Amino acid sequence: MGYFCRLDSTGMQRLLKNFTFNPRKDILSGLTVALALVPEAVAFAFVAGLDPLVGLYGAFMMGIVTAVFGGRPGMISGATGAMAVVMVHLIMVGNEVGNDIGMDNLGLQWLLIALLFVGVIQILAGVLKMGKFVRLIPHPVMMGFVNGLAIVIFLSQLDMFKTMTPEGAGSWLQGSSLWLMVGLVGLTMAIMQFLPKLFKQAPAALIGIAVVTLTVVLGNLDVSTVGSFIRDGGGSGLKGVLPSFQWDLFQMFGSVDGHWDVLISTAVLLAAVGLIESLMTLNLIDDMTETRGSGNRECIAQGSANILNGLFGGMGGCAMIGQSIINVKAGGRGRLSGIVAAMALLGFILFAAPWIEQVPIAALVGVMFMVVIGTFAWSSFRILYKIPFADAVVLITVSAVTVWQDLAIAVIVGVIMSSLVFAWKNATMIRARKHINQEGVKVYEIWGPLFFGSTQAFMAKFDPKQDPDNVMVDFMESRVSDHSGIEALWNLGKKYEELGKSITFHHLSPECQELLAKASPDFIDHVRGAIDDPRYHVVTNLLDHEA
Repeated sequence: MGYFCRLDSTGMQRLLKNFTFNPRKDILSGLTVALALVPEAVAFAFVAGLDPLVGLYGAFMMGIVTAVFGGRPGMISGATGAMAVVMVHLIMVGNEVGNDIGMDNLGLQWLLIALLFVGVIQILAGVLKMGKFVRLIPHPVMMGFVNGLAIVIFLSQLDMFKTMTPEGAGSWLQGSSLWLMVGLVGLTMAIMQFLPKLFKQAPAALIGIAVVTLTVVLGNLDVSTVGSFIRDGGGSGLKGVLPSFQWDLFQMFGSVDGHWDVLISTAVLLAAVGLIESLMTLNLIDDMTETRGSGNRECIAQGSANILNGLFGGMGGCAMIGQSIINVKAGGRGRLSGIVAAMALLGFILFAAPWIEQVPIAALVGVMFMVVIGTFAWSSFRILYKIPFADAVVLITVSAVTVWQDLAIAVIVGVIMSSLVFAWKNATMIRARKHINQEGVKVYEIWGPLFFGSTQAFMAKFDPKQDPDNVMVDFMESRVSDHSGIEALWNLGKKYEELGKSITFHHLSPECQELLAKASPDFIDHVRGAIDDPRYHVVTNLLDHEA
């Protein structure tokens, strides 16, 4: 009984620690994140061609669900640009169909339907434990991704230094307007940089936003604010009510007839982009906090949040790397920080719109610039000439593709490049030491991994025609890593059998022996088991273990 009590106590301590390690820091960092979420959610809604409130609702629902049920305390989710870009085509096609049949805003309804499928796909990914594979992403890919992300965040903020012309195009600020913007951004950055050196516990980002806002309001300065940003984009301001259940959503399924290919393909792409960005963010925050989150749990939480968005009229989303970094840098490590951010965002929508609309865009740009400085892996310049050439190429390529395309494509490209480099290097590492023992048996002592990339080199080590009648292959210093390796062993055995010669395999793992027996029950006669056989597995599930 005492044992179970001890388990319960440990579990409760862990639960409490995940909820909040430092309530003060979690609350203050959550408020800071909420302020920064407003213009981003609005901007991403405009990118997708949606009403700003749809973006804000999406940010709230993604944030609250993942904060409570997600696999990574302290990680922030909301509406993101990567997913907004993917939505554009579906919304456009939906609106065109709606115009033809006399239905307004049909593109949004199609998006909400797609989000239901997105959620199901992401939940299935979690149930099937696919979240673990993010831990296989090589470090050069992570570093290149982080650098590319920092550049993308920086470039996105440069648009805030533009003003809209009557023709709808953006033009760079000029003269005093430009210098005023630069000055306010610099003031925010200076506060965030130097205030913690004077007062270590001070929420520097939040204080920076407050000081710059007061400066603008009291000085009656003519600068872009959150309110003007929304109105310039075509919105009516930051105001709204609680999101409501979309009762008519399921009646809209019929309107998709003839366009299911567009909707399903968009849903699959949204699910993939969302999971990649979320799991990469989880991995990054793991490294920053030296803790370990659950990728599988995060997949399920992301999927559940997107289903909720589909049912209640939000634009959906995924983990937000920039906001997650802001949260962690500000001291937000527990689930409370994400909960506060989501609830504060809802509070802004319902009750505090007039005040939040007065926050200068310059203050939020300053916060994001500090995020860029803190995110960029400056050490990559120092180590670029010290790491292997292939790793340096991967790092630079991933950074470039992240800026040029998007992070999902960049990660896929980086993983493929790293995998090919790894396979090539390991394919050349297999060796065979040969000798004749006292019984006249030729012994092949194999060194290096046997997998799909090294099977040809492995087979080339043997000379069945010239070998004596008895051959032994020792795998004590080798590992059979995949089915291609198993197939190579089976083919090698057949060659010797056809010549009427005997070949035996030693020090194979029990799993290898079992797979060889399945390939051919007679083949097991060639396997010699021993007490010192290795205990590795061809396919391991160790990555399923998550703290």
